[in-house]
Amino acid sequence: METIITGIQPSGNLTLGNYIGAIKQMVNYQNDYKTYMFIADMHAITVYQDPERLHKNIREVVALYLACGIDPKKVTIFIQSENPYHANVSWMLECVTPHGELSRMTQFKDKSSKHLNFNAGLFTYPILMAADILIYDVDYVPIGIDQKQHVELARNIAERFNKKYGETFKIPDVKISKTGKKILDLQDPTKKMSKSENNPKGVIYMLDDEDVIRKKIMSATTDSECEIKYDEENKPGISNLMNICSSMSGLDILDIEKKFKGKNYGEFKTFVADVVIKELIKIKEKYLEYLNSPELDKILEDGAKITTEIAKKKYLLVKERLGLYR
Repeated sequence: METIITGIQPSGNLTLGNYIGAIKQMVNYQNDYKTYMFIADMHAITVYQDPERLHKNIREVVALYLACGIDPKKVTIFIQSENPYHANVSWMLECVTPHGELSRMTQFKDKSSKHLNFNAGLFTYPILMAADILIYDVDYVPIGIDQKQHVELARNIAERFNKKYGETFKIPDVKISKTGKKILDLQDPTKKMSKSENNPKGVIYMLDDEDVIRKKIMSATTDSECEIKYDEENKPGISNLMNICSSMSGLDILDIEKKFKGKNYGEFKTFVADVVIKELIKIKEKYLEYLNSPELDKILEDGAKITTEIAKKKYLLVKERLGLYR
């Protein structure tokens, strides 16, 4: 069975866009791949995080993924900072990565422009990401298109290391989902729904209350027409709602157009709100069960034990390849 790995940053609240675009795909992937999933808490601190909030977020995001259907019998789940070998391997990979290669990373350029007094970790964290991936000899890394450059960097580092020091790392490939929908902001459907968005009215958070979800969908931006028709260019707002509806109800776009032919936007928005609320409320109930359960701690302890043993073997091999032994 082929292997995949994915990391989740415990910063901010997960959105409906995260659920449709990424989490639902991971739930499907776990049936077809040996899967590692880690909470990327060390990546989160490249920008300031309130320590108490970060501590809570780590547990909350694990509980939420479990509630969404991630099965710990199929997925090895662990917290990045509980495995000391990720940072150790990262340092050794830093020493074989040219400065210029890092300086070309587009996400670094974007984030450093927003955090002018940025720390060194914001510059070097793509190498930690490479270590996260390369330690486990994975076949694929499921990503959004905006993360493709990071996996390409990991491939470059692995190929360079293998050529210079001998075969050490498996070369991973990207896995970009063709089925996950890109969910857009409800108030500004020209940009994606983001947990870092300043206007919360355009973002449905997975733990929002029922009345909040309904209010956000009912006030979503549409257009001056009154036709439920899929047209991303001319009707981005209604097309976004149709994508949400399709992903949460199982209806395809053509079925939605037929179902609401001749009906108004208010009727359609009510239906969308109903299907979103039905699924998210079930998830929220499971989330609350997991949040403070000893089962969650057992899952994380097992994950830490399994992955630390794997990572230690790779760390010792890399160390030996570099001549770092007695």
